[in-house]
Amino acid sequence: MNKKQVERWSPFLLLLAIIVIWEVITSGFGVSEFIFPSPSRIWEQTMEHKVTILGHAWRTYWVTMAGFGIAIVVGVLLGFLIGSSRLAYAAVYPLMTAFNALPKAAFVPILVVWFGIGVGPAILTAFLISFFPIMVNIATGLATLEPELEDVLRVLGARRWDVLTKVGLPRSMPYFFGSLKVAITLAFVGTTVSEMTASNEGIGYLLISAGSSMQMGLAFSGLLVVGAMAMAMAMYELFSLVEKHTTGWAHRRAE
Repeated sequence: MNKKQVERWSPFLLLLAIIVIWEVITSGFGVSEFIFPSPSRIWEQTMEHKVTILGHAWRTYWVTMAGFGIAIVVGVLLGFLIGSSRLAYAAVYPLMTAFNALPKAAFVPILVVWFGIGVGPAILTAFLISFFPIMVNIATGLATLEPELEDVLRVLGARRWDVLTKVGLPRSMPYFFGSLKVAITLAFVGTTVSEMTASNEGIGYLLISAGSSMQMGLAFSGLLVVGAMAMAMAMYELFSLVEKHTTGWAHRRAE
């Protein structure tokens, strides 16, 4: 096995090692299931309630994707507007940073009053928690465009719009794809938090229900499902594939 193969399989090998150590500790020391269930017990609970888990997982998945899609659109548009003007960047960026510092869970009760219990608050929470990295990376990529480069392009006859669309946006693409990998995980966090407070479906609701009935194995199953969806290799491969075909120049320059 060469170095590249080792690097590719290292996350799975590390995960396997953690599971083995986890099983040995919980079984060897007789840790109570109500405190910290073993991987084998979590697997048993997952198989026992697989239909229920899949139903809740699907609800969490499509709600998260809806919020994430809105976050991409709004994040790109806001990032472009903020990054295209130095005045807008100076004025809006600090305010958006302060907004991002607010705990998004605090918005859930307000969203429930506005939209009722269900899908609405979950989608909006996923959006609120995930649009900021996208916006910041697009805005930063545009705002940090070298003044010398912009001056040269202006001398060559390029307008401000040409500089932004033909140079600024392509330059921001590596930042954009990097932000997507962060934002998708945050979107799942937002959906789950909302479902724990204001929903009767989804993995968040499942976690609350399992905890209240002392089914800790089922609760851990829910956590693992959320983690698996948020860190799904298919999503990362998709983002990486698009990034490779649209920002190959950046990778070649880094090399």
